[in-house]
Amino acid sequence: MTITTADFFCSYSSLNGLPSDGRPEIVFVGRSNVGKSSLLNSLCARRGLAKTSSTPGKTRLINYFLINDNLYFVDLPGYGYAKVGQGERESWGKLLTGYIQKRDQIALVVALIDSRHPGMASDREMMEFLDYCGRPFGIVLTKWDKLKQAEKSKARRTIESCASKAKFIVNYSSLSGSGRDGLLASIDTFSQ
Repeated sequence: MTITTADFFCSYSSLNGLPSDGRPEIVFVGRSNVGKSSLLNSLCARRGLAKTSSTPGKTRLINYFLINDNLYFVDLPGYGYAKVGQGERESWGKLLTGYIQKRDQIALVVALIDSRHPGMASDREMMEFLDYCGRPFGIVLTKWDKLKQAEKSKARRTIESCASKAKFIVNYSSLSGSGRDGLLASIDTFSQ
């Protein structure tokens, strides 16, 4: 897959009014601060396409990006961030789970996992939930460049042991772009 155009489309605070044009949706989920915005910018080769922040939990809406005029990349709010109020955390949780359970246009869910912390309970729960919902999903190990070689082998073994239902596992560095081609090829398989 080659990305020729990538544009912000719209943000939604509820499941009402989501696009109904039938385009497939490639959905990106992950813990807060896993690097979803950085990955989207790197993947689309567009700095500033998705807003990045050093403060976890900044994505609070469902953000749609129109890719090549024929599919959407969808950035969901992060999960697992504790420094917001209980009510807001529950609201994000309902938005995220409702979207994954009910949205017919989902072609693939890309679950981002921080390679420095593979196998966390919240990530395992997300994979179980995606499997329960019958959603095809792949894994992207983010921040791969931050690991030493021995840590990379251990992280990969850990995620392979708990992600047996994943369609693919890609090691990714948003800084260098390592893993970009592999991830685009994997997405292409599901975006037809």
